[in-house]
Amino acid sequence: MDVTLLGTGAPQGLPRPGCPCAACATAVGDEARAATALLVDGALMIDLTPGPAFAAARAGQSLTGVRQVLLSHPHDGPVMEVPAGLPQPGRVADGRELALLDGHRVRAVAVDIPGTGYEISGAAGERLLYLPPGAAPAGPANGNGRTAGGGTGPYDLVLLDVQARPDALAKLRASGAVDAATDVVAVHLDHDVPPGPELHRRLAAAGARAVPDGSTLVVGEFHAVPDLPRRTLVLGGARSGKSVEAERRLAAFPDVVYVATGGTRDGDQDWAQRVSLHRERRPGSWRTVETCDLVPLLEAGRPGTDAGERGADAGGPDTGAEGPGAGRPDGTSPLLIDCLALWLTHVMDEVGAWDDATWEAGGRRALRERTDALVAAVRQTRRTVVAVSNEVGSGVVPATAAGRRFRDELGRLNAAFGAECEQLLLVVAGQALALRG
Repeated sequence: MDVTLLGTGAPQGLPRPGCPCAACATAVGDEARAATALLVDGALMIDLTPGPAFAAARAGQSLTGVRQVLLSHPHDGPVMEVPAGLPQPGRVADGRELALLDGHRVRAVAVDIPGTGYEISGAAGERLLYLPPGAAPAGPANGNGRTAGGGTGPYDLVLLDVQARPDALAKLRASGAVDAATDVVAVHLDHDVPPGPELHRRLAAAGARAVPDGSTLVVGEFHAVPDLPRRTLVLGGARSGKSVEAERRLAAFPDVVYVATGGTRDGDQDWAQRVSLHRERRPGSWRTVETCDLVPLLEAGRPGTDAGERGADAGGPDTGAEGPGAGRPDGTSPLLIDCLALWLTHVMDEVGAWDDATWEAGGRRALRERTDALVAAVRQTRRTVVAVSNEVGSGVVPATAAGRRFRDELGRLNAAFGAECEQLLLVVAGQALALRG
């Protein structure tokens, strides 16, 4: 089954007409995108794009064999005209199945916004899922292998709005509809993300890719999916966007465990506001564990260990351990640790590192043992880990001995932790720079 993408952009296209933003200004060449539309084996068309006949011709295709045109969403972009000779567009009711004469079967998939998704099966059993812009499959992901369209097993190809709805991809992964071999292609691309390298970097972090308008994909054909790192360290200064970047890297994955090392601070309104903002950003399916006992979390899932989220939770309250992701076995969920600087502060408190006499009498050695144990656990972990830490070595030299000690120890911790990570990022002014990977 061949799928030609006549367009891959949002309904208004990219660049948007008359929009002066930087993303639209740089959306040129292969990064310029018409409204998303699919041509399946030259016989089935899903959604319309401006000038579909010309778009097909540019892709080396023809619309003369099209027998069915289906729409997935109310169109709010430029006015679309149906070319002469094409059937009038229609829509399949949710849950209904349409059998075409050429052997394709189309099942309508309910989504959580006005519109309809489509599961398309080819004569040889290939399966793809297409979702309208801003949509996710309706209903919970029950994790029993039941896919969005009612079948079982993963799709060969999924086309969806990855940038606007990473949670839709997470839901499909949780249900078994998407696995490591599924080709995930981002469509409905808009001007929310700068086109070019930044767009492709973000998509790769979600296990997805984008292709230019006019590309033809062979459903079921092997395509190298983005290689997702097991361990990532995200560094940055205050308010640099490092936490947002870390959260973005796991937004398209289910059952994430958010490890908050800062806890709560009675009477500190500024800290309470920061914690509240972080909580509001997180997907509702994520679980939160407030603890600085990181080693058991990292070791969970290794042969011979039975520590998991429940065991590691002794250091603080779990704010969602019975939430939507709770059915996943302990030790397999991805970890987002935010942040190592607060973990180090906690450990330095415990070993008495702020007092010079205690530091020299054994505090230094005790801190080394704790950081070495953490780094060793990172090296051996079987879990996907994204950790956040502050980059403090480029600012003003602290005025106190304790401040300089913390700066030096955090620099050592960042270097040792980062040495065990496949990917290392530095976030400056909201922009992620890859230092490794």
